[in-house]
Amino acid sequence: MTVGIDGPDFIALQVRDLEAAADFCERHLGLRRAAFSPPHAVVFDTKPTPFAVREPLPGVDLAETARPGLGVALWFRTSDAHALHDQLTTAGVKILTPVTESPFGPMFSFEGPDGYALTAHGG
Repeated sequence: MTVGIDGPDFIALQVRDLEAAADFCERHLGLRRAAFSPPHAVVFDTKPTPFAVREPLPGVDLAETARPGLGVALWFRTSDAHALHDQLTTAGVKILTPVTESPFGPMFSFEGPDGYALTAHGG
């Protein structure tokens, strides 16, 4: 019998400054901290998959890279991509791609903590 995986069960971004990254997620994305987070991470109460920002794992040196996560596509669902786009623009968050239509509804990409390229869709 072959055993496989069911899909993503937890997603975490490794960041240089844990509190700054957590603040970005709370202030700009409206995420709320979960009831429990380990000392090296901030876990958010996201459904269906938990999301966190965390200190780098042993052997990961983020100082050596200008943009962590290059090549990874991380999408977040929102109830209104246009409103979130406007909110992030007003807050001075760098928008990487404008709002365009996609098979998943309106979508756009923006620069998240530590330069991660994040995409929001929906609405």
